[in-house]
Amino acid sequence: MSAPGASLTARDEAAAMLMRSSFVAGMDLDEARLVIDAMRPVFMPAGTVVMREGQTEDADYMALVLDGQVRAESSAQVPGQEVVMSIIGPGQLIGEMGLLDGEPRSATCTALTDLRLALLTRAALRRLVEVQPAVAARLMLGIAEALAERVRAGNRRYQALSRVMRAVQLELDATHAVNLRLLEQQDQAAPRR
Repeated sequence: MSAPGASLTARDEAAAMLMRSSFVAGMDLDEARLVIDAMRPVFMPAGTVVMREGQTEDADYMALVLDGQVRAESSAQVPGQEVVMSIIGPGQLIGEMGLLDGEPRSATCTALTDLRLALLTRAALRRLVEVQPAVAARLMLGIAEALAERVRAGNRRYQALSRVMRAVQLELDATHAVNLRLLEQQDQAAPRR
């Protein structure tokens, strides 16, 4: 982040944002500065697709949103039926899974406003691991905690959806049973030829 002529204020602001982020709670200012220094700043205008669901190329980075908002959505495997998963703002991350595993993106993230981002690539993270292993470990632990919370939230949504699906299935079974009885009654009442 510290390009020639860059303001220390911007670096410290980004480091403070990183420190306040729940995923790296406990990181001090010097540690946060080391992470920010490993990142590179990027500007993206509103409407830009930051990452696309299923994207396999250039999928090995995460971004800290410094300014602006991003919409994360999933296609739910039904074209034209995208589901907005979240609106992400300053101090939040996108793309952490790609940073860790380099696998295809699991959501499409689009800039709702002009964005200032700080990108951390997998290669930069590896360098951080080599040079500052304790800082890298704290960052990775924070990312793991954030991902674990998302999995838990997903499990809660899945459980709620399962209860709804079970209730719908019971209603369908009851309706089917009533329809069968009505058809049997109609067959018995119909004149025989």
